This record gives sequence, C-alpha cells and structure tokens, in this order.
Amino acid sequence: MPTRILPAGADPDAVRSLTTLLSQLPDAEPQPPVGDSTQLVDTLARSAAESVDELPEVVVVHERIGPVPALELIREVALRFPAVGVILVTTDASPGLFAAAMDSGARGLVSLPLSYEELASRVQAVAQWSTGVRRHLGHGADVLGGAGGTVVTVSGAKGGVGATVTAVQLALAAQASGRATALVDLDLQTGDVASYLDVQFRRSVVDLATITDISHRVLADAVFRHDTGLALLLAPAEGERGEEVTDRAARQVVSALRSRYEVVVVDCGAQLGGASAAAVEMADVALLVTTPDVVAVRAAKRTVRMWDRLQIRKAEETTVIVNRHSRATEIQPALVQRITGTAVARTAVPANFKELQGVVDAGRLHELDSRSTVKQALWALAGELGLVKAAEGAHRGGGRGAVGFRRRKE
Repeated sequence: MPTRILPAGADPDAVRSLTTLLSQLPDAEPQPPVGDSTQLVDTLARSAAESVDELPEVVVVHERIGPVPALELIREVALRFPAVGVILVTTDASPGLFAAAMDSGARGLVSLPLSYEELASRVQAVAQWSTGVRRHLGHGADVLGGAGGTVVTVSGAKGGVGATVTAVQLALAAQASGRATALVDLDLQTGDVASYLDVQFRRSVVDLATITDISHRVLADAVFRHDTGLALLLAPAEGERGEEVTDRAARQVVSALRSRYEVVVVDCGAQLGGASAAAVEMADVALLVTTPDVVAVRAAKRTVRMWDRLQIRKAEETTVIVNRHSRATEIQPALVQRITGTAVARTAVPANFKELQGVVDAGRLHELDSRSTVKQALWALAGELGLVKAAEGAHRGGGRGAVGFRRRKE
C-alpha cells in the first residue's frame, strides 16, 4: 500500500523541491502541498471527518511555515491527529532543535539541504510507526478521529455588547444537552465569567501558561467544575498576570481542551491580544457579537478587517451575532451582513435586559429563567451552531433577513 505524504510549507520553491524528491521515493504518494498552518490543519480535519483511513500516514512540515510556527504546528497536529507521523524539515539539525521537535510530537527531523537517502529512511520509519499505531489502536474513532471537540470563540465588537453573556449561555446550552463542555475566559485583563457564575477560584489559565505538555491531570487541576457541570478555565484575578498567557500558551491550552471536551467555548473579550488572536485563528466557529447601533457595527467592521489583515480570520469565516435586536431599529441583521462582509446568524438576540438584570446582579446567570426570551434566543443560537441536539435548540430567535453562520471548512 502506498504511503500518503502531505508536504506543508510557505516557500513555494522549497515545497516544490520537497514534493519532487518525495515523488521519487518507493511506494510514496505525495498529496497536493499546503501553504500554511491553517490549511494543513483544515486539510487533515476534512480527511478525518470522512474516515480515519483518509488521513495521510506522514506529514512533512518545512521550517518556513506560518502563521503558526513550525514547532507549535507540530504540537497541534500531534494532539489532534495522534496517528499521523510528522517530520520537520529544517536547516538547524542541532541536538537542541531535535529535542524540541521530539517534545512537540515530531517523529523525525530531516536537515536541509535535502538528502534522498535521509528523507527516504525517515519517511519509511515514520510511515511504519503510523501504520503500527493505527493497527494497535484498531482505528478507534475516539483516538483517531482527529478533529476533536468543537472550538467556538466569542468576541465583542467593542466592550459592553454582551459577548460574555453570549459565551456563558452557549456553553450552558451545550452542557445541558449532554455534551461535555468547557468555558474558557481569555479576556485576560477584565474577564467576568467568574463573576457571572458566582465562582470563587484559586487557579486560572495562567497556571497552564508555562507548561509545555498539558496532560489530562494537569488540565483537571486547573479547571473549576461548576454546579452546572461546566468545566471553567478562568482569567486570572490579577489582570496584570494576563500577559503571562502568550499566543503559544493559548494554542496549547485550547488544543488540550479540544482533545478532552466535546465543546469548548472561549470568551475572547473585546480587546485583541496574542492569546485571543491565537484562539480565534484556531476556532472552528468564530463569533463576533455586536449591537444594532452605528458605533458597534463600525467597530465590528474594523475588527473583521483587522483579523483579515493579520491573517487571523477571513471575513467569510466569521459569524456576527446581533445582540439587543429590535424590529424598530434601523440597523437590521441583513444590513450588518452587508457592512461587515461576514455571515450573520439567523438567530438574533432580543433587546430585553430587564430579564437579565436580576441574575447578573446576583452573579447567577446560570439561573436565568427558561421563559426568558434572551435565554431562548441564545439557546436557539447554540442549536443553530450545532452545539446542542436539535431538541435543545428548538426555540426560534428573532432575526429576519439574516443568513446562516459559516464555520471554518473542515
């Protein structure tokens, strides 16, 4: 059986040379190369969604890849697709880099300039390892499914538009439907998830910032188990400590959560930092919450354009949620869609803060009455996003003229 090999790198000439050499290996079947980290993960996820057997045995990552650095990308691939062997191609063949690559989950390292013999030997060894792992695990879907849990980020177009309320209710809806759900507060300086859910806590996401290998036990020690069943990973009580959570740390944390929970909801707040940018880039569904007023919609447009310029997220891969919607407002969801160039959720959240005020002031947002039109809309939104079973998201939202959300293609 031929060995399927997926080359990945941002330098077209380097990838072309690599692909040419790979095609000369015996029983090798190079697949069309991918040019960046997002494309690589998406390609693997699409293959895993069809069948484990569709995944390539070997992925060859060139050191010149982005926007995620090569070692961080290897770590993510190793976590999400544990039976895919990864080889790093690099000009630095030092023992230090070799050790770092192995710690990240690589199965081999090939130095530049490429040598046919070295490449052939390493590909053969990694392909045998991959085949052996799959045979040993019996193609177990839980281990080899690859895609892991669904990651949803919730960002605010600006402060005060309702991103945290949205994130909390989406997570509660997913958990209530029987899906193991984690809620992460990556609004690192001003996060309020703990206040909304009446939580006193000692550990936070900062406790995971310096850990390079987040095991299930380490993760379990850091999360807070809420009475509702939600697993909470909270922002630090001291906002200045948020700087300790780098983009690399955020990637590792989100990847670890994705491997353990069916749904991971991340509250990113309204300020863009390295950690929140990494989460948005990794997300299966990126939500941007706005209110139907000129200032907020302009802020949403600026955010979408900034994400695009920074190669974090394309506009068409972002979904806007219209909060505090009323049929009387001049700005309706269809207009928001045209202004931002994004998808807009069919479900809009009605303007009825009086329903929320009591539970928000008490820090008991999880006790919001089921008859609340705001709760009904947010839980319907969870159903629209596929976070809950159809029966759990049966309530209708109030939006008209909107279009369905778009998740990152997998």
